[in-house]
Amino acid sequence: MVTADTIRTAIGVIGNGTALVLFLSPVPTFYRIWKKRAVEQYSAIPYVATLLNCMMWVLYGLPAVHPHSMLVITINGTGMAIQLTYVALFLLYSAGAARRRVLLLLAAEVAFVAAVAAMVLTLAHSHQKRSMVVGVLCVLFGTGMYAAPLAVMKMVIQTKSVEYMPLFLSLASLVNGICWTAYALIRFDLYITIPNGLGVLFAVAQLVLYAIYYKSTQQIIEARKRKAGQVALTEVVVDAPATARGTGPNAPATSTGGY
Repeated sequence: MVTADTIRTAIGVIGNGTALVLFLSPVPTFYRIWKKRAVEQYSAIPYVATLLNCMMWVLYGLPAVHPHSMLVITINGTGMAIQLTYVALFLLYSAGAARRRVLLLLAAEVAFVAAVAAMVLTLAHSHQKRSMVVGVLCVLFGTGMYAAPLAVMKMVIQTKSVEYMPLFLSLASLVNGICWTAYALIRFDLYITIPNGLGVLFAVAQLVLYAIYYKSTQQIIEARKRKAGQVALTEVVVDAPATARGTGPNAPATSTGGY
């Protein structure tokens, strides 16, 4: 007979997979940074923030804080490694004030997590108290991470276009949120349930916006293509008389023979 713990583990494994997809979604951005050897106008803040979120969840999943949370450790440990790679590339190809700012943020995050870990492990003497302190912080940071797409959703409503809100990432966010919410509900964990439940709501809202503005997005894209085609045609038409002046009957003759 399949037990609840077995189902929970299976759901957690699926959640690890969907979360990994989300962690790897910025790879094209960093491939571009690596290829151009410059960070251009990209900001390191989202990746530094995600790194902090992952570090806090790894702390939460430690046996000394919240036992039986190995799947929380595996995906967030992987996320830590991925985000550190992103931040390292950003540091490598940035300079001056931007690099110093990222280094300061990184140092502050490490110091903060180390301080929380030290205080929780020394001052809280039960798993319940340790889980509560770290869990509340994880809820705050996790909710912030899931709320990040609100800016994109606002842009979608203003522009009536979902061009910059990829359907694949919205679906991955939905599946990820559902998996981790179900994982938390089987053996009830309030601190995992809250941010992931909100993540499901935000992902559903993104999909609703996608359904509402999909047709208008296609119309905007088609109008842009037509406008680009008209501009190209205008350039050809404007260039045509200049070409004709060099080849028409009034063009200077270059005679090589005599009468």
